[in-house]
Amino acid sequence: MRLLLKELTRFTTQHRTFYCYMFLSLWIFLLIAGMYRYMGNAEHSGNLGNGGGGGAFGPGTAPASNSGGAASAGDSSASQRFAKYRERCAPLAQLTRLDDGGILEGWKLQGVLLVIRHGDRGAMSHVHAQGINCGVAADGDSLVNRYRSFLHNSSSSASGSNHMYWNKVGPFHGFPLLPATERGCPLGQLTYKGIAQLLHVGDIMHQIYAHPLGLLLKPSQLQRGSVDTTPHTLLNSDEVVVFTTRYRRTFQSALALLFALLPTDKWLALNVRESHSMAFCFGDCSCAQSVVLQRRLAALADRQLLRRPDVLAVMQWIGGTLLQHTPTEGGITNPFEVVDAMLTVLCHDASLPCRRRNGSQTASTQHQELVDVINIDQDETSSNQLLAAVEPEQLAEPQALPEAGEAEACVEPGHVDALMSFADELSLRSARHTYYKRSGLLRAYGMIRHIVGYMLKMISGDRTKFVLYSGHDCTLQYLTAALGIVTSQGQTIAYASRLAFEVYRSEAHTDYYFRVVYNGRDVTQQIDFCEGGKSLRVTRDSRGNKADLCPIENIIRFLHEDYFAPLNATNFKEACVTSVGNTPKANEF
Repeated sequence: MRLLLKELTRFTTQHRTFYCYMFLSLWIFLLIAGMYRYMGNAEHSGNLGNGGGGGAFGPGTAPASNSGGAASAGDSSASQRFAKYRERCAPLAQLTRLDDGGILEGWKLQGVLLVIRHGDRGAMSHVHAQGINCGVAADGDSLVNRYRSFLHNSSSSASGSNHMYWNKVGPFHGFPLLPATERGCPLGQLTYKGIAQLLHVGDIMHQIYAHPLGLLLKPSQLQRGSVDTTPHTLLNSDEVVVFTTRYRRTFQSALALLFALLPTDKWLALNVRESHSMAFCFGDCSCAQSVVLQRRLAALADRQLLRRPDVLAVMQWIGGTLLQHTPTEGGITNPFEVVDAMLTVLCHDASLPCRRRNGSQTASTQHQELVDVINIDQDETSSNQLLAAVEPEQLAEPQALPEAGEAEACVEPGHVDALMSFADELSLRSARHTYYKRSGLLRAYGMIRHIVGYMLKMISGDRTKFVLYSGHDCTLQYLTAALGIVTSQGQTIAYASRLAFEVYRSEAHTDYYFRVVYNGRDVTQQIDFCEGGKSLRVTRDSRGNKADLCPIENIIRFLHEDYFAPLNATNFKEACVTSVGNTPKANEF
C-alpha cells in the first residue's frame, strides 16, 4: 500500500505542468462559451426592443441591403436617440406640473396670461409610412371620452355628427371642435392625440389656477358682497379672454384646454377672438427689418447645409422616401419639411418606409385614415428654417445610403439620427444668435405690448382673470427670443408647449409682481430685467421650494425705455427701418 501511494505521489509531481495546462484550457473554454451566450442574448433583446412591437422599426421595415448587420448593432442606441427626438412630440407623461405657482404664501394670484402652441397635428406634406395612428390609446383617455361625450350630447347638428360645430357668430362660425376622424392624420390638422394633449394641459391649469383665480365660482357668487371699483368702463370685462389664429388646429386646441380648465357653463359662454397674425402683433406687425433678418439667417443656413454633403444626401434620401410629392428639379431643398415628415413617423410609432429601385415607396397606407381636405391650414410657420451652423465633427456619421441598383432599401436609424441631430444642433445655436434675438424683438413687440396691457388691467381692478393666446411654434419662438429665454431645445417648440405669465399682489404691501413659467419651469431669472437682485425670492410651497417674482414696473420700463436698445433705435417704426449691419460672411458662425 505504501509503495502504491509513493508511486501516485511521484506520478502527480512529474505531471503537474500537464494538469495546469488542462485546467487553464478548460477555464478558457468556459469563458469563451459564456461570452458567446451573453452576446447572443444582448443581440436578441436589442432586436425585441426595436422591431418586435410594431414601433418605429416594426415588422414592416427591412434593413437596407447594403447595411448588413449595422442597423441591428445600432438599434439599442438608436432607440435612445429617438426618445430624445420624441420629446417635441409631447407625450402625455411629459405634460406635468413642475414649478407652476398658483398659491404662494403671502401673495394673491391676480391673473394669468397663457401662450400655447397647438397640439399634435398631421404633417404639412403627405408622407409614405405604415401604421400611422394619430388617435388616443385603444383603452381610451378619460378626458377625451368626457369631452367627446359632452360635445356629442350637446350637439345640435341635424346630421347626427359626433362632434359639435362652433355656432357663435364670428370668424370661427362652423369650425368643428373635434378632428374629423378618430385615427387619422389630416394635412396640418389637429389630431385626437393633439386633443388629448391640450385636455391634459387644461387639467393641469385647472389644478393650479382655477381655485386661486375664482374661476370655479358662479357669476352670482362673484357679484355678491363685492364692490366694483373699476374706473375703466370701456375696458374688456370678460373673466376669460381667448385669442387664436384662424386655423382649426389652434382653435380646437384652445377650446380643448379651456374645457378642462373651466366649469361647463363658463365654457359654453366663451367668446373667441381672432388674431390675424401668428405673432399676435395686434397692429404692430409690418416690419421690413424682421424680413431682412430672417432672409439673412436662411441664407446662412443654406450655406451651412451645402457644407455638409453627407447630411444633404441623407435629407434627399429620407425626403424622397417619405414625401409623396414629386421633388423639384433641384431635389428637396427644405430640410425642415423632411424633419416634419420624420416627426409624423416618430411621434406616432409608425414603421419607417422603404422604396423600390424605381423610387416607389413600399410602405402601405391602407390602414391610415388619411383625409385629404382643401386645407387653409398649411402655413405652419416660415420661421422653421436652419438658422445657424454646426461643426461637422460634432455629429455622428450616418449609415451609408443604399446603392442605386438595389431592389429595395429602407430609411435606417443612422439616417434619421444624422438628419435630426444636425437639425437639433442648428436649432440650439440659432436660438443664441444675435439675429434671432433681434428678429424676435421686432416680431414679438406687439404681443408683449398686449400682454403688458392685460397685466395692467388685472392689477387695476378689471374682471379679467385669465387670457389665452393659442398659437404656433413661431409664436413662442418670437416671444422667448425677445425675452431672452433659451432652453436646451433651442428654437424647437414641442407640441402643446405653454408659457405662463403669473401676476401676483403682495398681501402685505399691495405691490404687484409677476413670474414667467415655460413648460412648468420657472424661467424668470433668464429675463434680463428680472435676473439677480432685480427679482424677489419667495417661498413657493411647504417643502421650501422657492419662486422668483419680478416687479411689474420692470417689464413696463423695459417696454417703454429699453426694448429697442439692442436694435439701436428708440421705437418700433425706427427699428423697422434702421439698418442691422452688413450681411454676415458664410463662416461667421
